[in-house]
Amino acid sequence: MSTEDLPPIPPLAAAEELAREGEAAKGGPATTTGIPGRERAERIRSVIAYTVMFLVAALFAIPFLWSVSTSFRTLADTLGGFSLLPRHWTTSGYHEAFHTFNFGRYTLNSAIIAGAITVSNLFLASLGGYAFARLKFPGREVLFMLVLGTLMIPDQLRLVPIYLMLVNWIPSWVGHLGFHNASFVNRNGVILIQLVSASSLFLMRQYFLTIPRDLEEAAKLDGASYFKTYRKVMLPLAGPALAAVGILTFQGSWNGLFWPAILLQDRSQFTIPIGIANFRFAYTTLWPPLMAASVLAILPILALFIVFQRYFVAGVAAAGVKG
Repeated sequence: MSTEDLPPIPPLAAAEELAREGEAAKGGPATTTGIPGRERAERIRSVIAYTVMFLVAALFAIPFLWSVSTSFRTLADTLGGFSLLPRHWTTSGYHEAFHTFNFGRYTLNSAIIAGAITVSNLFLASLGGYAFARLKFPGREVLFMLVLGTLMIPDQLRLVPIYLMLVNWIPSWVGHLGFHNASFVNRNGVILIQLVSASSLFLMRQYFLTIPRDLEEAAKLDGASYFKTYRKVMLPLAGPALAAVGILTFQGSWNGLFWPAILLQDRSQFTIPIGIANFRFAYTTLWPPLMAASVLAILPILALFIVFQRYFVAGVAAAGVKG
């Protein structure tokens, strides 16, 4: 091998200086080629992206902040033009919402209806989702497509047949069981209509498809039945999907207006969306109590989402992984 083929010998200046003085020689300044320009372009893109996101966030946040600000104004202050901060701070709007318009009763009714609908959706949607995802029976796919097809039918189109069922058919069926004079044109009818939704069933079915079958097979080897496998194995693993279904169902029933406005004819059973309409009159609108009631109506949904945010995001993301 010739000397030209040998690798170059590294400079010994640093080693000699370390042996002589005890410190390594300092290297020269590093040379850069092209990297600063690239970093500058990335910084510009980041600034533009954050600016756009800030503007979009402000677009959604300003109406909410204006609602909170209006709830602390006087009625005369609300008529003086747009301003983000009130000129005279007062809590009279909240006091009037609770004592004059019985907002506490509306909140209790909404909590009862939303809680019952959420619990029934969690149980029935998880049970039906497990059946569609894991059990094999004739017509399973066709039946599942029919369930999803109900999402394309608006509630306004189903109004007349559902109302006739609640007034005539279902009370007669319940009467044969010994419960006479049963009425469903009330809070019971609102809950009965929304016992389970197709969207909740879809989310649970999609999530169960992502769970490995090895866990079910291990449970079957231990002698577990289908329902025990669902209760002991599948349901504990479906926490993110249950959180997503719970939040979406509670929010939808809490803010629901269509069916409560039709079926709740007793003023003592009014929910928050119907109660908020009482703040508007023919020639005026009580803006401070109206905004105070709106802010209070948002707080339970906001608290629920903050507590279960991690599970909600994970459940919605996992539900779309496998079709």
